[in-house]
Amino acid sequence: MRNEDEIWRLVEGRKQEYIGLSDRVWGMPELCYDEHRSCAEHTAMLEAEGFRVTRNVADIPTAVMGEAGEGGPVIAILGEYDALPGLSQEAGVMEPRPVAGETRGHGCGHNLLGSASLLAAAAVKDWLKANGLPGRVRYYGCPAEEGGAAKGFMCRDGAFDDVDIAITWHPAAFAGVMEPLSLANTRIDFSFAGRASHAAAAPHLGRSALDAVELMNVGVNYMREHMPSDARVHYAYLDAGGIAPNVVQATAKVRYLIRARNLQELNGLVARVRKIADGAALMTETAVTTKVVSAVSNLLGNTPLERAMQANLDRLGPPEFDEEDRRIAAGFQATMTEEDIASSWRRVGLEQRAGVSLCDTVVPLDRNGAPMIGSTDVGDVSWKVPTVQARGSTYAIGTPGHSWQLTAQGKLPAAHKGMVHVAKVMAGTAVDALRDPALIAAAKEDHRGRTGGRPYQSPLPADAKPALDMSR
Repeated sequence: MRNEDEIWRLVEGRKQEYIGLSDRVWGMPELCYDEHRSCAEHTAMLEAEGFRVTRNVADIPTAVMGEAGEGGPVIAILGEYDALPGLSQEAGVMEPRPVAGETRGHGCGHNLLGSASLLAAAAVKDWLKANGLPGRVRYYGCPAEEGGAAKGFMCRDGAFDDVDIAITWHPAAFAGVMEPLSLANTRIDFSFAGRASHAAAAPHLGRSALDAVELMNVGVNYMREHMPSDARVHYAYLDAGGIAPNVVQATAKVRYLIRARNLQELNGLVARVRKIADGAALMTETAVTTKVVSAVSNLLGNTPLERAMQANLDRLGPPEFDEEDRRIAAGFQATMTEEDIASSWRRVGLEQRAGVSLCDTVVPLDRNGAPMIGSTDVGDVSWKVPTVQARGSTYAIGTPGHSWQLTAQGKLPAAHKGMVHVAKVMAGTAVDALRDPALIAAAKEDHRGRTGGRPYQSPLPADAKPALDMSR
């Protein structure tokens, strides 16, 4: 029996349990750092599988780690299970239809992400035992990827210090190796304090914190012309000072999300935004204080691991979707724009083919596409240890990220098939590393070359703590 056949058989043999886990988590969408029920589901599965379980990783109540095996190299497989606000949607329904009484939804597919990763880890656990080989596999249940930077706190606090390589994935339209491209970012709350007064009788006695926030936003908008083209700045009002227009607002708060290609560029951009905030406070005679909520590094690639993962993809082939899967996916495509669909093909560097609703090919390695560059706290793991990510095909081509359409497809048979497929890819890559010390050595050498041999430096301030209440 070929090596990959054995590990893939182990994945296939227990897939129904993990499809069930994915569907349960889909049905209990929880936001950043509030994933208590979802984490409990993953913890219960780890215990049932016989993993050695560590709770409250990095003092985060919804972070969990399970380890199996003895000695040898440590292979980490990373999972997530946080949802998004405002994306509630009934499963399988091809029009916007929120679930009654629910506002949240798995519009990024993290119900699938965590379940596939845990499935892969469980299969590797059984493979190690069956073959009597040294080595440890760990499943890391990581909360708060959507803005909370939990993996960054976990890295900073030593959760990955003895890991040899890390493997993960993300739901997508196509199957392939994920391009190691992301933007470093930070979220900073700017709180302005002024002086309240009667807005009509004594406006001259007031100092408006809301004016300060608005002036800051104007200043940042003017800055956009003079920053790197691939940098991004977004903001959201957290406190506009109240609902009474006849009172000069004494307090106001805005959260800024600042992104740049790497940490050096990010630090420079953050310094400029801070100066603009100081200027807004000076103009309005208010005071400004800041709090860093989160920060993540940009992704580092790893060529040996990417080639190993691609080899597993090429041997396995694309997910085996059937005609019913493709018919349903075509129905969802009808809710999308032509631009959505074309962008999905362009992102992976493939020529668009009419009438194709689901992935039917494996994206070649090093395909020159136009990937969507967002941010992820996997970036910090990739600076800490050699890391590789798969792209798992779980939804119709053209589905926008963070959309009701993505939520609606999260329990479909196609999503389950894509989830199991990518679990095989990750498990196969892990087994390749466990069987071949040279692969791990090459991955580490590649990592040293990319980091210059410098130890990981967290972008989080030393006194920053996870914003456990950020979703409330």
